[in-house]
Amino acid sequence: QVQLVESGGGLVQAGGSLRLSCAASISIFSINVMGWYRQAPGKQRELVATITSGGRTNYGDSVKGRFTISRDNSKNTAYLQMNRLKPEDTAVYYCYAFVRSLSHWGQGTQVTVAS
Repeated sequence: QVQLVESGGGLVQAGGSLRLSCAASISIFSINVMGWYRQAPGKQRELVATITSGGRTNYGDSVKGRFTISRDNSKNTAYLQMNRLKPEDTAVYYCYAFVRSLSHWGQGTQVTVAS
């Protein structure tokens, strides 16, 4: 079982920044795809950003140009730098890892952007 531990959520004013971290319990080199999804109240879970083991990134349309996903292989950790945050970014953010055809999820961290 892959454990994913998220940190870095919180309350921020619109226009501010936050950085989320997701630490994996296994070597990041074993993870095919790692990333973040989010779910706001009453809405479906949606893609925020992913990064492959080869470093290829993919972003949801609503966050392109504002969010950046990266990874530190030495720490088995992925990061999501979120800039120019908007109230509509308010959601629970879930770390995701795809390992050997199985999906794994973190417990989620709340991000609230006040207007």
